[in-house]
Amino acid sequence: MKAKLVALFILTLFVTSIISAQNCIDCHKKVTPKIVKDWQISKHSQNDVDCSTCHGDEHTTMTDFAKADLPTYETCNDCHETQVKQFLEGKHSKGWGTLMAMPTIHMQPSPLVEGEKGCGSCHKIGIKSKDELARLKNEGSMYGHASCDACHTRHTFSVKEAQQPQACQTCHMGFDHPQWEMYSSSKHGVRNSLKQLGILSEDTPAPTCQTCHMQNGNHNVRTAWGFLAVRLPLPEDKQWAADQVTILQALGVLDPQGKPTKLLDVVKAADIARLTQEDWQKERDKMLKTCQSCHSKSFAKGELEKGDQMIKAADRLMAQAITIVADLYKDNVIPKPKNYPYAYPMLLTFHDAPTSIEQKLFVMFLEHRMRTFQGTFHASPDYALWYGWSEMQRDLTEIKELAHWMRKDYKAKM
Repeated sequence: MKAKLVALFILTLFVTSIISAQNCIDCHKKVTPKIVKDWQISKHSQNDVDCSTCHGDEHTTMTDFAKADLPTYETCNDCHETQVKQFLEGKHSKGWGTLMAMPTIHMQPSPLVEGEKGCGSCHKIGIKSKDELARLKNEGSMYGHASCDACHTRHTFSVKEAQQPQACQTCHMGFDHPQWEMYSSSKHGVRNSLKQLGILSEDTPAPTCQTCHMQNGNHNVRTAWGFLAVRLPLPEDKQWAADQVTILQALGVLDPQGKPTKLLDVVKAADIARLTQEDWQKERDKMLKTCQSCHSKSFAKGELEKGDQMIKAADRLMAQAITIVADLYKDNVIPKPKNYPYAYPMLLTFHDAPTSIEQKLFVMFLEHRMRTFQGTFHASPDYALWYGWSEMQRDLTEIKELAHWMRKDYKAKM
């Protein structure tokens, strides 16, 4: 008798669930028909993952839509535990925290950050606290909470979609990280485009972003050099080590004496740099193994080392430019902004830097230095040279000239 009651209870829940899901479908076919269509062609639909699984069952009428739950990565974790674990270990999950750590991010208009029309549109992939999610919802920003849907777009959540390089295009393009432009114009990207068009065979080796950065579907997504191409321990080459120290000081990670600041903890938490040789080598070895599926070990090793050398060359130019601006502070030619903790330019203030020479320094760092080494690693000659190295040379020339005239003007006013 007890077993029959349990079976009846389960059956009742199942039937209730079907009726509830059908009610959602019937209503949303009129209100948001394309969302229903996306769900109907998804694997979720085929496996009885209905609306209430992700959104709860509190929202039942046209007027109580605010009661619908917004999925988070924890919602996805109920079924996709392995992928969520990998995601939490990788840099994508740190995206929101990295954004909030930028010194002047609060100076941007809210639509660009919380409204997700600027930096927030991509950095929303990072996890947020429950309090922060509640705050964003109260402020009218109800989207981008799940993180997973940045690549597996709602409501199809397609694996095949997320495996295409175009899935990365929205975020990984433009000013400081034009990986899409670099990749799509490289021989790797060209071969993949021809493969997608059916011009090359389906069996043609054509690496995608996921091939190199999500080996075997791993959602960790980490690289040896990290986003800013700085690392600890410092390089053995003394000049390169000194140049990296200068850059780290301009990032606020090291103080003028070369000692770690509190900002180093932010860098650690955001996972934007490798802080041990072992961690760096682990990611480099992973990439080498990936490259060897198409190339010899010696070729792959040599190509990656060219990227290292371009970081070294770019850092030499960058350190010279930083020192020129720091000396202007030291000699009182331009005032050091009060919010800068040390007598170094703060590169992370971006476009909020107060003078044209500091603006030029920010562009040199975040746009042109990035393109120099990223273009090399992505096998994109034009980005490595003309959009990267050549622009850095021009930046340094302009910074020297600006500094010269600023000093001359300062002396004339003495």
